[in-house]
Amino acid sequence: MSKSNQTLGIILIVIGIIGILSYFFDFNFFSMSKLWPLFILVPGLLFEFSFFIGNQTPGLLVPGGILTTLGCLFLFQTYTNWVFAGYLWPVYVLAPAIGLFQLYVFGNHHKGLLIPIGILTTVAVFGFLGTSFSFMSHSLMVPVILIVVGLIILFSRSNDDSDSHTPNGPFSK
Repeated sequence: MSKSNQTLGIILIVIGIIGILSYFFDFNFFSMSKLWPLFILVPGLLFEFSFFIGNQTPGLLVPGGILTTLGCLFLFQTYTNWVFAGYLWPVYVLAPAIGLFQLYVFGNHHKGLLIPIGILTTVAVFGFLGTSFSFMSHSLMVPVILIVVGLIILFSRSNDDSDSHTPNGPFSK
């Protein structure tokens, strides 16, 4: 049996196993409702690979960075049923910053690119901070942290109290 026939046989067996899992466990791996982000991710990766493999046109990195970032985000969101959509919206702002940053690094290092990169990244960081505080406010994490910090403050000996009761070694009066 030739090597290509073995490879084809293994591929068919894997696809068949995934099909059986899909039937019994509602595992829709090959469903277009889950795979549509590939129509965004694959062109983005093609832009990226065409630059790094040989074209050397840095302008390809801007759409490549944007599409690859958004394709990864959408792929993650579809497999998590968009549960994190309210928390990951800053990625939409960050995606152009990633593409522009790649252009800056692998292009001619034009300093003017740093302004939109900085602005977009700052907006995305503040967006992530805002959504993480929103997430934490709906959980017990913040109240528990506040209680622990308060207990540490109450039961720790301050330096002022300990200095008034203990001598300073051989030079104390």
